[in-house]
Amino acid sequence: FARMRAERKAVADEHRARGREQAEIIRADVDARVTVMLADAERNSRTVRGEGDATAAKVYADMYSKNAEFYAFVRSLEAYRNSFNSKNDVLVVQPDNDFFKYMRSDKVSN
Repeated sequence: FARMRAERKAVADEHRARGREQAEIIRADVDARVTVMLADAERNSRTVRGEGDATAAKVYADMYSKNAEFYAFVRSLEAYRNSFNSKNDVLVVQPDNDFFKYMRSDKVSN
């Protein structure tokens, strides 16, 4: 009975070893596929981001060529937004500084 039990145990151990080997092969294959997918996704995202940046640059260039004053206004708004990111931001400049050109009431048109 002990010999039969040992033989069955050996067969079971062999099946487990083959199963672990197959599992490792499957994991390696999946890891390789994931790596390729992530690399493709990163490449695609950079391509899309680059195309978006190019489109934005073209829009800004077109806007500037059509209306330089409006372009300057939009850029000022972006500068305002970037300068005041938190409620604790403090900016010390002269009120007549060009940075606030579009915030002064003498520039507002009706």
